[in-house]
Amino acid sequence: QVRLVESGGGLVQSGGSLRLSCVASGRPGFINVMAWFRQAPGKERRFVAAITWGSGHTDVADSVKGRFPISRDITKGTMYLQMSSLNPADTAVYYCATRLGGITTTPNSYNSWGQGTQVTVSS
Repeated sequence: QVRLVESGGGLVQSGGSLRLSCVASGRPGFINVMAWFRQAPGKERRFVAAITWGSGHTDVADSVKGRFPISRDITKGTMYLQMSSLNPADTAVYYCATRLGGITTTPNSYNSWGQGTQVTVSS
């Protein structure tokens, strides 16, 4: 079992920046891909970005491409999402997730989830 803990969310004005972190603990051998998803009120959970733990290969949703680079620090067991040029449409709970297979954008394909961190962007 992999335990995931997100942090870094908060309230920010439009145009601002935040950096989300996700620390993984437990069974690192069960992780090949780590990903960020987000869920706005009344909407489905949607893919934001993912990174392959070993190679560092990334995939980023078109809606955040160029604004939300994803990275990881293997020595710290931590994944990051550096969010910039935030706008109210980015308001959501952001979740960290892992899976053993390759990168996919489907939430149901991920095995472990964190509790989420709230990001609110005011206009």
